[in-house]
Amino acid sequence: MSLFEGVRALLQFSTILPAGRSADFEAFAKRSYLYPLAGYLIGAVSLLPLFVIPNPLAGAALSIGLLLFLSGCNHFDGLLDLGDGLMAHGSREIRIRALTDRQIGAGGVAMGVTITLISFGSLSALAAIPAVLLIAEVASKASMATLTALGAPFRDGIHSFLYERARWWFVIPAWLLALPLFLLSLPWMAVAVALGAAVSATGILLVGARRLFGGINGDLVGASNEIVRAVVLLTFVIMLA
Repeated sequence: MSLFEGVRALLQFSTILPAGRSADFEAFAKRSYLYPLAGYLIGAVSLLPLFVIPNPLAGAALSIGLLLFLSGCNHFDGLLDLGDGLMAHGSREIRIRALTDRQIGAGGVAMGVTITLISFGSLSALAAIPAVLLIAEVASKASMATLTALGAPFRDGIHSFLYERARWWFVIPAWLLALPLFLLSLPWMAVAVALGAAVSATGILLVGARRLFGGINGDLVGASNEIVRAVVLLTFVIMLA
């Protein structure tokens, strides 16, 4: 199974973009460190409204909408499920049931609105620096690769399939794929701090998920995409705005 086949499977799994005939998912499962490549593509497409729409609020809103649309809202769905799981009271089993059921409760709505508002507000403040969105999206995908490699599953599913084929060292090439971001016309220190914030948020999610749910599932991996993006954008606001 070639690297090219792995990239095609990645794009078919994490985006709605056309990528030819159906790829062998196993090719991506054995190379899940490639997640950031999808971040480069999604981020590059989604920052275009920031160039062509002069109003920063409208441009940021359309860019956030494109991020959700291009990923098929799959990661956003995980964020909503995480919100329900966090707000559930009682035992670990109750929290897992709230996390994995198909209904969205008040916790999910609150989590979705909060993270989206943070991303939108931060991006609108940074609309004159579109590159921050690319950095945030690549970092969020590196976070997904990290949870995939290190997050022992608490149930069978798509995440357990990926986890069984991943290796702990996948974390290293996943974050190394973020190094080209330092070539962007932004202060290298700001980029380094933003990536550091992404790593910290990923670690908190990993430890928190183990404590609250006993492990990781696909919803939590998807939620990390939305949360880490918001963290990175907010970090840039603090550093640059």
